[in-house]
Amino acid sequence: MLNIEELKFDDSGLIPAIVVDAQSKEVLTLAYMNRKSLEISIREGRTCFWSRSRQELWRKGETSGNTQHIVEIIADCDRDALVVRVNKDGPACHLGTDSCFNDRVFIGEEGETFSVQGLYTLLKNRKTELPQGSYTTYLFQKGTDKILKKVGEECAEVIIAGKAGDKRETVYEISDLMYHVMVLMVEMGISTEDVLSELASRHIIDHKVKQEKMT
Repeated sequence: MLNIEELKFDDSGLIPAIVVDAQSKEVLTLAYMNRKSLEISIREGRTCFWSRSRQELWRKGETSGNTQHIVEIIADCDRDALVVRVNKDGPACHLGTDSCFNDRVFIGEEGETFSVQGLYTLLKNRKTELPQGSYTTYLFQKGTDKILKKVGEECAEVIIAGKAGDKRETVYEISDLMYHVMVLMVEMGISTEDVLSELASRHIIDHKVKQEKMT
């Protein structure tokens, strides 16, 4: 375990801290810590930063309630920058978005790789923009009852494909189901982090149950 004394703070006594969502792996924000804010973060298990604009300590979420619970803090090879992995209780950005990084500057030739979080973000944008001719727009315009009906239909299709033992068809139908479930999540304001946190809590419970059975 690295000692704080081994970290390299700059001439202003600061070290950059890249905050990352421990569940989705999304970069949430870039902030700065001094020795005291880092000590507070470690002691309290929640992020505390140094505000360069206000020249004071600030605990993330102390006024908004959007606290960040620290999972792990990692230093880079030069020990002059930190990655802080967190579980968050709300948006990381003061603008109300999950991440401070939202404005794309450039897309390379290989384009953007697919991710569940990327699909979720796309669906959120569809709900806001409602582009004409989009099936997702159609679902949002029809509302919750239509979305729930589609979720039910896709559940049945998964059961039929799975019962038939058709792996390829089952994968296809599961993909349809996941898409419609995510549309429902956006409609209800349920984030991917909400679901991942619930799954993580069940993993802990399952681990404890297994331990109890072994004793």
